[in-house]
Amino acid sequence: MKKIKIISVVGARPNFMKVAPIHRELIKQEDKVNHLICHTGQHYDYEMSKVFFEDLGLPSPDFYLGVGSGTHGEQTGKIMIEFEKVCFQVQPDLVIVVGDVNSTIAATLTATKMGIKTAHIEAGLRSFDRTMPEEINRIATDSICDFLFVTEESGVRNLLREGHSQEQIFFVGNTMIDSLVFILPKIDASTIIKTLKIEGKDFALMTLHRPSNVDDKNQLEQIIEVIEYICKRLILVLPLHPRTKKNIDKFGFTTRLNAIQNLVLTEPLGYLDFVKLMKNSKFVITDSGGIQEETTFLGIPCITMRTTTERPITCEIGTNMLVIPEKNNLIKAVDFVLERKNKNYQIPPLWDGKTANRIVKILLEKLF
Repeated sequence: MKKIKIISVVGARPNFMKVAPIHRELIKQEDKVNHLICHTGQHYDYEMSKVFFEDLGLPSPDFYLGVGSGTHGEQTGKIMIEFEKVCFQVQPDLVIVVGDVNSTIAATLTATKMGIKTAHIEAGLRSFDRTMPEEINRIATDSICDFLFVTEESGVRNLLREGHSQEQIFFVGNTMIDSLVFILPKIDASTIIKTLKIEGKDFALMTLHRPSNVDDKNQLEQIIEVIEYICKRLILVLPLHPRTKKNIDKFGFTTRLNAIQNLVLTEPLGYLDFVKLMKNSKFVITDSGGIQEETTFLGIPCITMRTTTERPITCEIGTNMLVIPEKNNLIKAVDFVLERKNKNYQIPPLWDGKTANRIVKILLEKLF
């Protein structure tokens, strides 16, 4: 029997967490499937990428396109040019794309135009905010993919409303949670809490990278004022995203940030260290997408500094609070999170660590 050839495309760190469980399931089927990984290099810090690959048990990518940074158009175009070469070389039966980054839409467009079937992991999520590049990527990717794998029930409703057929849509759960379940037994090996000298102390964790929060000087200053407020109450750990660090320097906030007592600044962290911090924090304050899901699974309060979320289940039954990113709103949210006792929350349906198994089973049924 001829083996099926599948290429999974990753470009930025959240993609690695979504693909790793699928890879682990596919290698169990190596008599039927040849699974290859293509890293576009959209997240261009290759050393940091390597740390994530190692933490998640992913092999080195079979293809590394090295496209680097650039405008949305430049990055998408470069990925399409280089990924087309990979597809000509491999002649895959299926391309798997994940999430909502430029690599996702670029690989989908390339494969679809070449007549290659495509599957989107994390389909159907919508913020309904088309000023977000990720929202455009999500809508465009879903519109041309053959198989749409959905993490939460809102995704099914969104896809049906957009005219997709029920036969294309598969509500399977969340491969991000598969990766979290995979890494949790290993986090005792992380020494990050000791390294940061915060053992036995209460701390919060922040991530900050979204252009709407860090590219505008006044907006970034409001968030720095929130950081100052949090640090009067407890330690705050902030791994600095390259974009955020660049803008802090550009707007002249570096000295101010370095002067804040109880603020622990770090380089971007590997997945093992980050999960260790997240699981042991009093709360997480973020503008990320996936962290809303991970904190919900862990039962850690999360303050999301955005006006919209494409992951509404995390607010409806999870631990997430969506807060307009203005100083007074955020300070009220911090006070609320620190002062409330217990919050009833639930883990969303099918977030059980077995999503990749369900996806692979469906794909093998459809492709054979």
